[in-house]
Amino acid sequence: MINIAIVEDEDSYASQLTEFINQYQSESGRSFRVTRFRDGDEITNGYKGQFDIILMDIEMKLMDGMTAAEEIRKLDQEVVIMFITNMTNYAIRGYQVDALDYVLKPVSYFAFSQKLGRAIARMKKGSSKTISIELPSGIKKLDIDNVFYIESEGHNLVFYTSGGEFKIRAKIGDFENQLSPYNFFRSNKGYLVNLKYVDGVENGCCIIAGKQLLISRARKNDFMTALTEFMS
Repeated sequence: MINIAIVEDEDSYASQLTEFINQYQSESGRSFRVTRFRDGDEITNGYKGQFDIILMDIEMKLMDGMTAAEEIRKLDQEVVIMFITNMTNYAIRGYQVDALDYVLKPVSYFAFSQKLGRAIARMKKGSSKTISIELPSGIKKLDIDNVFYIESEGHNLVFYTSGGEFKIRAKIGDFENQLSPYNFFRSNKGYLVNLKYVDGVENGCCIIAGKQLLISRARKNDFMTALTEFMS
């Protein structure tokens, strides 16, 4: 599922872009989830790095698209941004926010489909699955496949990954349901482990990256069942 945001204050253009995305979805077999915003301030307010591609109008009333893109880039370096505009004199500023391209109004389906294909090709996720976590420095997207386990420390969580450790302020329950489809299992109240990285089970613990993580008695049978099913 590719998450696309349309940031466009004109209903007619927003509807046209949505129709084009639906047509591209039918032709390509890809799956899209489209969210529409009517102004730059709507998408930047509470932005959590939840989009793969943003189609951004430049001229809007409260916050213009270029300013919105600058704010988003402070939090998210990976999202693909394309501007929707009838003005080409924003090219230099566009490079400053690492915009992929411009879609010129009036928009034709052929031109749009070509540029959307480029945007999909540029997505750093590719076919991988990611989760977004909020660090003091901004939004960080983690490849789910590279997360070994998550540990609860009071009101904080520590993500142990192949790319290092990341601490955020959150509860483990916030991620348990989100990650369960990707073979993560709660071994006890303090650990959410990726079954892919379990090297063994001994002395009431599962072993991941050389560390022993406790399996609670109440969860042991369910954990072993889940691990056996995953391995088979």
